[in-house]
Amino acid sequence: MAKIMEASGLRKRYGAVQAVDSVTLDIEEGICLGILGPNGAGKSTTIEIMEGILSPDEGKVLFKGKPIGRDFKRKVGIQFQTTALPEFITVKETLRLFSSFYPDPRPLGQIVELCSLADILDRDNRKLSGGQRQRMLLALAIVSRPEIVFLDEPTTGLDPQARRNFWDLVARIKAERTTVVLTTHYMDEAQVLCDEVAIMDHGKILERDRPGKLLARHFTGALVKIPKGCIDGALPASGRMVADFLEIQSTNLDDTMRELLAGGINLEGLSIHKPDLEDLFIELTGASLRN
Repeated sequence: MAKIMEASGLRKRYGAVQAVDSVTLDIEEGICLGILGPNGAGKSTTIEIMEGILSPDEGKVLFKGKPIGRDFKRKVGIQFQTTALPEFITVKETLRLFSSFYPDPRPLGQIVELCSLADILDRDNRKLSGGQRQRMLLALAIVSRPEIVFLDEPTTGLDPQARRNFWDLVARIKAERTTVVLTTHYMDEAQVLCDEVAIMDHGKILERDRPGKLLARHFTGALVKIPKGCIDGALPASGRMVADFLEIQSTNLDDTMRELLAGGINLEGLSIHKPDLEDLFIELTGASLRN
């Protein structure tokens, strides 16, 4: 698959802080790349360099093999963490205003359908809820028919339902073969939306691959937990008590279930935790994704 963007050797320092430290990222056309990390990891600075907003102290960024320039601005869509919308005008008026900035904007009806805006077209921008505002900002990011869209923590502060609605919108954009670069604190968001993830901390890329491959590389099996009240007799040889739960680090769930049943242990209340991206980040950095 062709590379739409290449960033190599990016470095950016603010005083004594090395915000971005020798970051190299190649992005294939049509994928969603998630950049994960805690606050201060360097995510936003990295994508602001790739967006052409910041200049790196060192390194370069190429778009389709060429340095980013004026033409790139018509090929990129950006949804910032915080954006001020024009006040005292409606959603429809705002869409028409932003469409007028481009020579070949996406048709208004297509934007409305793609971002589910039909129910708020006549609403004043000041009256939008958090989820409605994010839908609106995504619409503005794709008005120009961009080939690549940057979404910087787009669902922070949204309620669970609004977050899932926003995921559906991103999935629709991906279906058009638009490349998406997403920064997020949310493991479940990355798991659902991202074809690949890059995990950052202290300005560096620690790991980068498909989520499933990353997890397979670092973990095997699952953690089985059973409430203390379900155990009547000796503990299985493979288990240990942690607080009020029997915990078994299982590498073969079939064998573990047979061992528990043979020992007469009541499986009611049993839970199985498969390692996820949050576990991986903690293993790599000792910090939570949302720390």
